Amino acid sequence: MEITVSEIMKSPGAVLLYQQMQAALEDEAQRREEFREWLSEDVKAEFINGKVILHSPVRRGHLGVSDNLYNLLRNFVHIHQLGATAVEKALVALTRNDYEPDICYWSKEKAATFDKNTLLHPAPDFVIEILSPSTKKYDREVKYEDYALHGIREYWIIDPDKQNVEQFGLLVPTDKSYLPYGKFLPGDDIKSIVLPEFEIPVAAIFDDKANFEALKKILG
Repeated sequence: MEITVSEIMKSPGAVLLYQQMQAALEDEAQRREEFREWLSEDVKAEFINGKVILHSPVRRGHLGVSDNLYNLLRNFVHIHQLGATAVEKALVALTRNDYEPDICYWSKEKAATFDKNTLLHPAPDFVIEILSPSTKKYDREVKYEDYALHGIREYWIIDPDKQNVEQFGLLVPTDKSYLPYGKFLPGDDIKSIVLPEFEIPVAAIFDDKANFEALKKILG
């Protein structure tokens, strides 16, 4: 349940609560800096609500989905010069948390601020997370909320076992919560909200042959 400022201000202890919260956030910020210094290219980890979350190696089904979808998205964005993409290891720094989403897309305007030394990335315009047993709680809860709060306009959650894609989006850029745009299965086509010309068969995410056919269309 969301607690508003006006509700906190009704409490005689509002100042004490503020001081306690400030101290807790300062301590968390220090631990976040230590996390960033510790993090290396060999480790997949995230800093979520004050905790370091280490991720286990993923199954082949997860890797296949990631490879197939990134293959299509990266080539589409590259051919049309629409910005930048990343898979697995781009560190996205939001107000409180640091994430390494499975797949990201940034607009041309945001990508223009990147250089070869960029480590901390701003909120993408489009994020895709692929469910696994160790991450699905974060993908459906804290990330779902945090991505919307930070204006990430489109969010896909992919279940490699059930072979479906859930698409969420912000109706307008100033919204702070997602609306569901649908759940898509093999046999359906899915069209991006942020990249409306990026429309692919869902089967191309899960099947190598369908992926190759979709790639040929993207390449023209």
